[in-house]
Amino acid sequence: MQRCATRIVFTCLFAGIVAGCESAARVDTSAGSGSGSSSATSTTDAGASASSGATNFIKQPGPPDPEAPTEFTTTETGLKYRVRRKGTGDKPVASSRVTVNYKGWLDDGTVFDTNYHRYPFSFGVAGEGERREVIVGWNEGITYVGEGGMIELEVPSELAYGRNGNPPDIPGNATLHFLVEVISVE
Repeated sequence: MQRCATRIVFTCLFAGIVAGCESAARVDTSAGSGSGSSSATSTTDAGASASSGATNFIKQPGPPDPEAPTEFTTTETGLKYRVRRKGTGDKPVASSRVTVNYKGWLDDGTVFDTNYHRYPFSFGVAGEGERREVIVGWNEGITYVGEGGMIELEVPSELAYGRNGNPPDIPGNATLHFLVEVISVE
């Protein structure tokens, strides 16, 4: 009987974690909208971890700076960005290892990926001629914001997945939008 009760408790706990993650996946894109204002706040949702018993996942982006720009800056490559929150730490450079939280959406507002209900994402910033771990738009855009900051990117298809897209979530020739919070720069 004890074994059966343990299995039921575990099943219920697992179902609760999955339900929490699924609800966290339905994120508000207002922090990434062109309006310049946001009602997003940083919140957490406790989930289970096999090793420690509990892990906190951030559900949505933290707030932008009150004086954050509303207009995008366009680079020579065609990448558009605006720093939503200035970081107080170092800005990434080629060979930096960066850990971030992010969400990405299409022009119609459809969120195609987010890690706000998962663990932070880490990648290396590639230098000229080096193999990239992320799309070109991210590799360039992340260098414009310091540790602790948040940046919004509008990535044209030629700096993302191009004419082929990344099916099934990203169609060909899609402009991608991202809100990226830099947790650490090493």
